[in-house]
Amino acid sequence: ELFSWQLGPNEDFIAPETIFSFSQDGLNGLSQNYHKFINKNVMRGEWRDKERPVLINNWEATYFDFDSDAIYNIAKQAADLGIELMVLDDGWFGIRNDDNSGLGDWFVNEEKLDGGLDPLIERVNDLGMSFGIWFEPEMVNEDSDLYREHPEWALAIPGREPAMGRNQLVLDFSRKDVVDHIYGMMHEILSKHNISYVKWDMNRNMSDVYSHAYPADQQGEIWHRYILGVYDLLERLVSAFPDVLWEGCSGGGGRFDAGMLNYFSQIWLSDNTDAINRLVIQQGSSYGYPLRSMGTHVSASPNHQSGRSTSIDTRGVVAMSGTFGYELDLNKVSEDDKAKVKDQITNFKEWYELIQYGDLYRLTDSKPVRDYSAWQIVAKDKRESLLNLVLTNVEGNPLPIHIKFQGLNPDLDYAISFAALYDRNETSSIEKANSLLGKSFKGKTLMNNGLSIPYLYGDYPSGQILISAKD
Repeated sequence: ELFSWQLGPNEDFIAPETIFSFSQDGLNGLSQNYHKFINKNVMRGEWRDKERPVLINNWEATYFDFDSDAIYNIAKQAADLGIELMVLDDGWFGIRNDDNSGLGDWFVNEEKLDGGLDPLIERVNDLGMSFGIWFEPEMVNEDSDLYREHPEWALAIPGREPAMGRNQLVLDFSRKDVVDHIYGMMHEILSKHNISYVKWDMNRNMSDVYSHAYPADQQGEIWHRYILGVYDLLERLVSAFPDVLWEGCSGGGGRFDAGMLNYFSQIWLSDNTDAINRLVIQQGSSYGYPLRSMGTHVSASPNHQSGRSTSIDTRGVVAMSGTFGYELDLNKVSEDDKAKVKDQITNFKEWYELIQYGDLYRLTDSKPVRDYSAWQIVAKDKRESLLNLVLTNVEGNPLPIHIKFQGLNPDLDYAISFAALYDRNETSSIEKANSLLGKSFKGKTLMNNGLSIPYLYGDYPSGQILISAKD
């Protein structure tokens, strides 16, 4: 009952579009239908088919506490390992040292960034990396120049104290003057600096939805008009800056939808970066959305949200089922783990086409079968397939993990061309992986009889197996 619309004579109302599909091949087949349609008919622009860069985001490394040197030092470590894009997250603008102030003031904080953005961007570019930046255009803090000048631009019910979320209010994007103002500030930043990526965030739900620009009998229109305002701003910015890679974010995945994928080439999947939690998050999202639309990062261990410790190997396996990147301070990572990061990036780049454009098969339900999660990606021509596996609960004297592949050509001969098994005993896991290499199977054997995985032990072990058709 929150929605209503005053429709006058000779006026029309366009309802949001909806996608329906059917498949006789179960949920995997249904998902593949959605993935193909969204990839081809919803996503658009230069980045729809262009290879996405491997990025690093400074948020979990620094939060609000950084300066130009801190960001550069993260970028320098990242460049040495093959990371291609440095993303500067929240805190670079206005007076913004915590989440109580600054939103709405989209001008560079030169006390943090000495000399502004350009000197930092130039230093990052000199490393061979591109540069990205964070915005939260739809929000405003009461402690901001924008709110002090235009308190009526925030959604708020007259005579009531508005509900706060993360110490911020929602701007009234049903108003063209608000959208025009935010467009002007963002255009100023993007046109004057060499920025190739934007993370667009929205960190609270809408409440107190009342616009000071509309009469009482039109307040039921504000929810819908708000989204039309968001689309208007996005359309103008995406058109003005077609070379920018736009990533959506809404408290993580709170606004992961096909409408936003028309503007954003990818969406940050969740602010929960715990790799084991991500297994369920990523699996659930995959029912409707392709892997190449999902922002997935390797974060620090112990994880900042859960406190869980997980190996860099397992974190890499989980994050490799999406756009792939890092969200941690590489200056605090061991030399051994840095070497693994370098290998992860090499593998991801080698398998990029397979991961981003292959058909996804979920081999386990959202609740792991026998305490493991397994998923498989199959190339369109069925000549290559990557199996990913994470054990979520290792037990003594376990039953073997037996995987039945899906989606292969039953008549082709496949050989295991890459195998990596990651557990507590690195020497034994290498030996186990090597024992699989070169083994050959018919596609129908892998699908009907399956493959037993050597026993893995320790905390959250994982594995990746690549099979390739033999000539």
